[in-house]
Amino acid sequence: MRAEFLGTPIDLLTLEETAVLAVDAMLRRKPTHHVALNVAKLVNMRRNDELRRDVAESDIVSIDGMGIVWGARVLGIEVPERVSGVDLMERLLEICSQLEFRPYFLGATQDVLERATLAALDRWPGLVFAGSRNGYFSENDKAQVVDDIRNAKPDCLFIAMPTPRKERFLRKYREQLGVPFIMGVGGSLDVLAGHVSRAPLRMQRAGLEWLYRVYQEPRRMWWRYANTNAVYAGLLARAWLARRVRPSRAVNAN
Repeated sequence: MRAEFLGTPIDLLTLEETAVLAVDAMLRRKPTHHVALNVAKLVNMRRNDELRRDVAESDIVSIDGMGIVWGARVLGIEVPERVSGVDLMERLLEICSQLEFRPYFLGATQDVLERATLAALDRWPGLVFAGSRNGYFSENDKAQVVDDIRNAKPDCLFIAMPTPRKERFLRKYREQLGVPFIMGVGGSLDVLAGHVSRAPLRMQRAGLEWLYRVYQEPRRMWWRYANTNAVYAGLLARAWLARRVRPSRAVNAN
């Protein structure tokens, strides 16, 4: 079921329900675009037209981030659970190994890409990749990259490219790729490769995964989270106050 949160569409699905939709897309060869929404993306899409359009036009918008889960619940939206991008990617890779779907990795550095691919093959025996390509290609190489993916005929495509490069690539070439299920995975390949570790489960459940990222990469991450978290808190506070005021006005009007 789809809802609206702070002007942004979100799908109220569990991890397994989301995986079922992805499998259905692969079985039916039905073009389906998945986006994982977190606080940073929700804030940034307000000032980035390409990112906003990417989210608005996606077929599935998962809630990736406890900040979104808690914020939606504060506003009365019944979110069943968090569906993180890395958890969904790993679940789908497991399903691919079982149902003989063939994934394709696009993005990251060549070293991370190779390590992530080897880690996936080791973790899920029977997994067969349709192909892979690092994310460091020029404008002149894009047509060849698209041809390689289309000719490989993957069942799902996991894209680890930064915003807005990923959004621009998909907007221009998504239909040409011919891939049923497409999902942006951010830094998930770095996690799978062991290049970046996830926060302890207790910190994830407490909504402090962002703090763990700051601890790992303080120079790159502290300002990003400080800025976006502050803006998000303001947006949520205004929405909460507006929700509180509306019933009072309705009572006074009667």
